[in-house]
Amino acid sequence: MKEGAINKEGLSRIDGRLKVTGAARYSAEFTPAGMVYGVLVGSTITKGSIKLIDTKAAEKAPGVLTVITHFNCPKIPGYQPETGKPEPEKGPYKFFYNNKILFNGQPVAVVVADTFERALLASSLVKVQYNTDNYRTNLRANIDKSFSPGNDGETKRGNVDAWQSAPIKLQQEYVIPSEVHSPMELHSIIARWDANDKLTVWDKTQGVKDTQESIANTFKLPKENVQVNSKFVGGAFGSALQVWPHEIAVIIAAKVVKRPVKLMLSRADMFTSVGYRPHTWQKIGIGATGDGKLVGITHEAIGQTSTYEDFNEGPTGVSRSTYACANVHTIYKLNALDIGSPTWMRGPGEATGAFALESALDELSYALNIDPIELRLKNYAETDPESGKPFSSKYLNEAYKLGADHIGWNDRSQKPASISKDGWLEGYGMGGGMFGAYRDQAACRALMMVDGTLLLQTSVSDIGPGTGTAMVSIASEMMGIDPEKIRFEMGDSSLPYAPSQGGSSITATVGSAVNDACKDLKEKFQQLIGNGGSDKPDYVKILKEHNLSKLEATTASKGGPEMSKYAMYSWSVHFVKVKVHPATGVIKIDRVVCVADSGHIVSPKTARSQIIGGAIGGIGMALMEEVVIDHRYGKVVNNNFADYHVPVNADIPQIEALFVNKPDPYINPMGAKGMGEIALIGMAGAVANAVYNASGIRVRELPITPDKLIMAKNAQV
Repeated sequence: MKEGAINKEGLSRIDGRLKVTGAARYSAEFTPAGMVYGVLVGSTITKGSIKLIDTKAAEKAPGVLTVITHFNCPKIPGYQPETGKPEPEKGPYKFFYNNKILFNGQPVAVVVADTFERALLASSLVKVQYNTDNYRTNLRANIDKSFSPGNDGETKRGNVDAWQSAPIKLQQEYVIPSEVHSPMELHSIIARWDANDKLTVWDKTQGVKDTQESIANTFKLPKENVQVNSKFVGGAFGSALQVWPHEIAVIIAAKVVKRPVKLMLSRADMFTSVGYRPHTWQKIGIGATGDGKLVGITHEAIGQTSTYEDFNEGPTGVSRSTYACANVHTIYKLNALDIGSPTWMRGPGEATGAFALESALDELSYALNIDPIELRLKNYAETDPESGKPFSSKYLNEAYKLGADHIGWNDRSQKPASISKDGWLEGYGMGGGMFGAYRDQAACRALMMVDGTLLLQTSVSDIGPGTGTAMVSIASEMMGIDPEKIRFEMGDSSLPYAPSQGGSSITATVGSAVNDACKDLKEKFQQLIGNGGSDKPDYVKILKEHNLSKLEATTASKGGPEMSKYAMYSWSVHFVKVKVHPATGVIKIDRVVCVADSGHIVSPKTARSQIIGGAIGGIGMALMEEVVIDHRYGKVVNNNFADYHVPVNADIPQIEALFVNKPDPYINPMGAKGMGEIALIGMAGAVANAVYNASGIRVRELPITPDKLIMAKNAQV
């Protein structure tokens, strides 16, 4: 292979060897000199106040350096209300700010000791007395207390009641439970004060720059005095997009003991301390003409949030934007419960809304006796239904055909529960997803060294999709050099700016900065050799001829006016074949085909991994994942991987990940659009639709478990 060329399968992960050999160091694996350990003590009540905390036994335990509570916690500058201004009624939870208990598991103390084991033992010796209040943790029982989150609560387009007068119509309710992110790597942080106003942290974060800014604001430090390191992240899915209370606790503890402090959450802590996808009730009314043209859609949703902070993920947006429909009415409300705040989770909002919309559309296809793909094509949006703008690119119709051909859609029966093989019912389902295609601003420093290596530097984090691999691929193509000669440095807040990794925007954003920095670097070389130089210069030779050890370019990149001229989205379609055992209700995923329409595929291998990972997450959403709260106590009771089920290898068949792979001409120089979110969005609906096609039983409340199928079957008898 010629230098600078990459085979069609794309690069293997540039950090793959580091990860499989254990050489990759995650935030918990650093050991600054003098490091000690912190362990949190969580509230055992759900709502009330702290009356007394007895820390004497813990403080006397071997190796304990301090026990910090709200009684002795140093004042946190950023928590103090501005002079002359009232304290906001709602906002992010403030660590050790007062004696109020807002949710079960809320940190009430942090114990610091010279070993983890001693800190853990001492944490069990902290005794807390509470004043308890009545609490609410049950969404269903309190759904009448829901409220509108302001201007985002309701939207209207055309005749809001049009669906009710349609020849064919239906209205159904759909429910998803709370789900937790469940990354393999637990959240952890090490904090070290290098001076009274200078701090270094090794943290699990999706964005070192945002974490740097948040910590600087909280402790009123110069931003440049806060160094955030996050070289490797073992999955996050949205849970590391903000600074959480445990991170503040460690920074305070390090200040108190004047030594570096490390804290790693337990798996149980991960269910209460770093957010989750909110439990959401939805109702969709949908109507169509006899030949399948949509007449109207109404989509209501109520999502849970905490009492102290309003989290709005907007699940109803999919009904406004996915299909061509002149009459759409959406209503979104929140329900404040005595729980921790939800947060963004892969495919936020759209994944929730798509389950309801894609299920309802599937139900409509049976009422119309129209193939589900044909129904979607009849309502294919050629322009953005919400803004009226032209799409920058859209090849979803090609994705439908590609996926249908690969799954063998022609083998599907329109009549549910009509195919049986070897004692199992078989069925097919499909569901679509869409998510905004974004390009933020970022900067990259590109340095060509005299030894022929190219160094790329930007502060972006990589939570697992293979960002570094994609960036090296872009640079290799731009510079015409072998990928093995390129190094990519990231996850360091001292490097040029990059946004947090979220919203499927990093390849489009940071990739553009890499592209532009390489372009500027090539122009600098061209200036050195003059107009008569080669289009493919010998960088090493030029540097040596000019007695230079390196040549560099630092370039900031952002989108232009075209970003506002077009509606920019990525699309996906998921096809699923399932087997359902009629006697036991056991569900087996037999085949999965996912197709992404996400522009030019920069890094095929890692893109395929993204799609497969999202599909697996969608299967978990459909069949397994559910946070269970015992509402008698307001406590999560399945806060472990024995009781909170996620897919394992035995649950997952070979997944085909396919791509339309046509560049978007406007979004960025590479023509690439995001795919991390669409890999999951629509997958739960596809599974639910396949289960119905196989069994004739429609389950509208996730997860779809054998007991629900058996109960529904018995109810039909």
